[in-house]
Amino acid sequence: MITIVLADDEALLRKALAKLLPMEGDIQVLAEATDGAQAAEATLRERPDVLVIDLEMPGTDGLAAVATIRETLPQQAILMLTRHAKPGVLRRALKLGVQGFVSKSAEPAHIASVIGLLHEGKRWIDPEVSARAVVDDNPLTDRELDALRLTSEGYAVADIATRLFLAEGTVRNYLSNAMRKTQAKSRHEAARYAREHDWL
Repeated sequence: MITIVLADDEALLRKALAKLLPMEGDIQVLAEATDGAQAAEATLRERPDVLVIDLEMPGTDGLAAVATIRETLPQQAILMLTRHAKPGVLRRALKLGVQGFVSKSAEPAHIASVIGLLHEGKRWIDPEVSARAVVDDNPLTDRELDALRLTSEGYAVADIATRLFLAEGTVRNYLSNAMRKTQAKSRHEAARYAREHDWL
């Protein structure tokens, strides 16, 4: 029996998977969660074999939840469900050690089989997800993206420096480089450009 925690803010999809996955394999749903905070709490409490989590959820999203879980359970097997596999997001998820990516439109039988693979210590990325990630013309470095991400969340340069453990001058350099690469007149415009191109 493979135990899972299932996290998705779309109630219809979550309830359907909770019913269908046990019918497709030896799977037991220990808990359901509607956002990232609940997902982290349930995973740390239940210690499932595999966490099945939606990437985009309100409040604490899937990536933030995974980062929280990794602090306590660095070996937790995680399957991420995604509808829009943005290249930048996929890269961040891989850095956090997410082992599996499946499209939310996949058949329950396929999702169940991938859960089984992750439980065996294997990895899986759906071809359509990896194809989107490979087509990536993003010229920005990870640090430039970090700075733009915090800019888009409304943080000032000093706050960004504190959060990234960098000097303010270094943050300004990253933002300046990002503005040059995106031909933007301000850091906020550069952040908007990066979001529109699915780099953040």
